[in-house]
Amino acid sequence: MDIKHRLATLLLPVLGTVVASPAMAQMAAGQRCAVQSGPQTAALVELYSSEGCSSCPPADQRLSALRKEAGAASLIVPLALHVTYWDQIGWTDPLAQAQFDARQAELLRHQPRHVAYTPQFFVGGTELRSWDTQLPAAIRRINATAAPLKIDLSATPGPGSKLLLEADASAPDARTGGQLYVAISESAIVSKVLRGENRGATLRHDAAVRLWLGPVALAQGRAQLRREVNLPASWRPEQLQVVAFVQRADSSAILQAVSTASCAKGAM
Repeated sequence: MDIKHRLATLLLPVLGTVVASPAMAQMAAGQRCAVQSGPQTAALVELYSSEGCSSCPPADQRLSALRKEAGAASLIVPLALHVTYWDQIGWTDPLAQAQFDARQAELLRHQPRHVAYTPQFFVGGTELRSWDTQLPAAIRRINATAAPLKIDLSATPGPGSKLLLEADASAPDARTGGQLYVAISESAIVSKVLRGENRGATLRHDAAVRLWLGPVALAQGRAQLRREVNLPASWRPEQLQVVAFVQRADSSAILQAVSTASCAKGAM
């Protein structure tokens, strides 16, 4: 994989942070959280980051502030995926997973430039190089389009530390092709970096992906994913969100996304 380290040209202010949502509180209290995507397309925002990258903290802060910046009416599903290829220069990122390296490479196969670097943003499956100025506009463009399918997503706490994840994607047109993914992310993670480019820094991470499931291919316009997972003791249920999205079968375009952040207080 080609790796490019791009230094941030603008230190972005922290406009806000992700806080525990009603959905997180419900799951932490042992209640089922169920959500359904709406008629408009939500913007899946994927940030590829690393604790070993000195230009990544401003991008991490931008992802944390994104919902506040874009406005209450915006439909945003943020994910931070930490890559492993920075680990070799002095600091092993505790959030990094090799499958996120592979996910970044997969997205890049469909982009004009096949260069992996951090921090790197993808919005709706398309690389956004000018994320410092263009993120809100990119989100608005995606939100303005009608979604070709819907996703039902639920998370049901079970005995002990179990969590049952259920995702159903369905399209009116049975010819719609795509791949269904489900992820669990955690927010308000605080990490003290001891070595590498961020040596001595205390970093905060929101929407950091802990678990990645899929893909499950749509057949006749439908796909289902069921998985019971055991939550490690180090994960805090009140800070977890579950995300589901469908990516086109022949490109990196995201057809729809949904997260438990939109779970209403009255859900079962």
